Amino acid sequence: GALSPPSRSKAAGMKRLALGIALSVGAACRALSADLSAPVVPQLPMPAYTWTGIHFGINGGYGLGQVSPMGLYTDAFSAFNFNASGGLAGLTAGAQIQSGHTVLGIEADIDWAKISGSGSGQISFNGSPIGTATLSSKVSSVSTLRARVGYAADNWLVYVTGGLAATDQMSNLTGPIGFVCGTGASNSPPCSSLSSLHPGLAAGAGFEYGITANLSAKGEWIWVGAGAVNTLTENMLRAGFNWRFGM
Repeated sequence: GALSPPSRSKAAGMKRLALGIALSVGAACRALSADLSAPVVPQLPMPAYTWTGIHFGINGGYGLGQVSPMGLYTDAFSAFNFNASGGLAGLTAGAQIQSGHTVLGIEADIDWAKISGSGSGQISFNGSPIGTATLSSKVSSVSTLRARVGYAADNWLVYVTGGLAATDQMSNLTGPIGFVCGTGASNSPPCSSLSSLHPGLAAGAGFEYGITANLSAKGEWIWVGAGAVNTLTENMLRAGFNWRFGM
């Protein structure tokens, strides 16, 4: 028979509820289907550390080696070697480029130094002894211009280096026995040498660690041989910081 009015209202409500559920389920299925069909965008890896750029820095350390300073006067005189050591500090500038793990660059530095030493012994003129004296020597600066070749592993860099060097070195002769210095005679050496730059060579190795994308810390060993007749050989142990600008 015909439904009473309350029954018809209840049936209409049930139909509306069923329709709402069906619509909700359909919307959820469409959303899920869209999510499943959407392309998955891979996460980009973090950029690798790079050593490419121009850098400026500071360095400091200690030098120790040997001096044979008579070559600073003239090559007609020869004498003994003695130890010379002292501190140094200075500035660095350079540029490098990285390709894969290989890092190629060039670097220049100037260090103000207090490297000194003295000793006493025999003085010779053209190979013949003329007497004894005390020699003292002081190195006031060491400069280098070097190529660098390195291997990079993320923010670690190890390298070898080599190039040119120049030292500002002077020497004094005191207490001569058997001869007199500074007379102007050919067999009389000056009592002091001129302070001037003396060319030479530099070579060494080191490591550098990237603290941030721009700031790095380094430690290195640099051998320097310089002077008119190789009057100075020094081993410099240095540490420093570089600030790099990307290229």
